Amino acid sequence: MSHEKVEKNIGLMMVLIIIVISFGGLVEIVPLFYIKDTTEPVEGLKPYTALQLEGRDVYVREGCYVCHSQMIRPFRAETERYGHYSVAGEFVYDHPFQWGSKRTGPDLARVGGRYSDEWHRVHMINPRDVVPESNMPGFPWLDETKLDGELTGKKMEVMNTLVSATCNGCTTYSDAEIAAAGDAVRGKTELDALVAYLQALGTSIKTRR
Repeated sequence: MSHEKVEKNIGLMMVLIIIVISFGGLVEIVPLFYIKDTTEPVEGLKPYTALQLEGRDVYVREGCYVCHSQMIRPFRAETERYGHYSVAGEFVYDHPFQWGSKRTGPDLARVGGRYSDEWHRVHMINPRDVVPESNMPGFPWLDETKLDGELTGKKMEVMNTLVSATCNGCTTYSDAEIAAAGDAVRGKTELDALVAYLQALGTSIKTRR
C-alpha cells in the first residue's frame, strides 16, 4: 500500500509533511493580505505623534511587553474587564506589534484615557503609591532622562517605509512633520513620552467600561 511506503521512508514522510504544512499555511495566511479588515486602519486611527513614537521606543526598551500584553481576546471575561476586543486594523502603525504573550500585569490595549497623566507619572515612578499590592518595578530614571530628538525624524521616515509596504490606505508622516519632529520632543523627558504613548493606546475604538 502507498501509505506503507511513506511510513517506512522517513525522508519521503518529512518532505510530504513539509508540503502539507506549507500548503495549509498559505491557505490560512495569504487571504489575510486581501481582506480590508486586516490591511486597513480602523476609523479614527492615526499614526503616533513624534512624542508617542519616542514613548513607544521607551516601552520596548524597558521590556514592558514582557509583563503586559496589548491583545484583548474576544471572550466575555476579557471584554468585560478590558473593553472591546482587539482588531487587526488597530495595529497597522505598530512595527513591531506589542501584543505580548504574558500578563503579569493587566492588558494595556485599552489603557488610553482610563487614567490621568499624573496617575501614570506617579505609577511609573513608584507603582505602589497608587496600587499598593503592585509588584511592578519603578522607573524613576525616566523622569530624569530628557530626549534630544536627534533621531526622531529618522524613526518617522523608517515608519513611513514600513507602513507604505504593509498597509493600504494608511496615513504616513509628511516632510513637514518629519522636519519638526526633533523640536517636538526636544526637552521632554522619557516619562513624558511614555505617558503620551500609553494615553494613545486603544482610543480609536470606544472602550467599554
